[in-house]
Amino acid sequence: MNDWQVSTVVSQTRHSDSARSLRLALSEPFRAVPGQHLDIRLTAEDGYSTARTYSVSDARESRTIEVTVERADDGEVSPYLVDVVEVGEPLEVTRPHGGWFTWDGSRSDPVQLIAGGSGLGPLMSMLRHREIASPTSVFNLVYSLRSPDRMLFADDLRQLTQHRRLPVHLVYTRRGPETDPRPTGRLGAAEIAELTIGPEEAPTVFICGPTAFVEHCAAAMIDAGHARERIRTERFG
Repeated sequence: MNDWQVSTVVSQTRHSDSARSLRLALSEPFRAVPGQHLDIRLTAEDGYSTARTYSVSDARESRTIEVTVERADDGEVSPYLVDVVEVGEPLEVTRPHGGWFTWDGSRSDPVQLIAGGSGLGPLMSMLRHREIASPTSVFNLVYSLRSPDRMLFADDLRQLTQHRRLPVHLVYTRRGPETDPRPTGRLGAAEIAELTIGPEEAPTVFICGPTAFVEHCAAAMIDAGHARERIRTERFG
């Protein structure tokens, strides 16, 4: 059974019309491992309650934690978190859970991140942890998104790119910037192999996003020669 605590929304970052990040102050501090997720529960005045799981996008502190939410139009929780809840309001949360899709900086092998849409959330937690725990670790990010206005963590990605901290490859599937030389379209298997760390370097691969995207990318990495046991996936939907 989940152990719930009451947190308080202390800040928010709007990424797009359909997504934002919430920073929560914890009444009972804990330390999350990058890549983990937690549950958020809403309870109505009549006593009805429902909960959903959301990825941690910033685990650098123990007294606050950040989650990133993209609205599901038919959802019971995400519309409230994206459009309604305000700074200063309470939210019930659990401690983080999940241990397979995590990176704590204790290993020296390269890390390949592949994100589709809001799947960037848990991978951003790993990127932020790398900056303080293991800044020399070899990382590479491939981020597939529909259009520039759907980008998450634009400022963070800009900083990583401008300061050459790691390669960041943005792949637009429906509409890209006018300056982007790549034609818009789905991320293909050959392109995945070209943009990612090669199998000869034996990276740990983290892939997160919608189910079809994750399965496509995982199959492409295996076809490129990566070992199955080095590929870790997390699916949304």
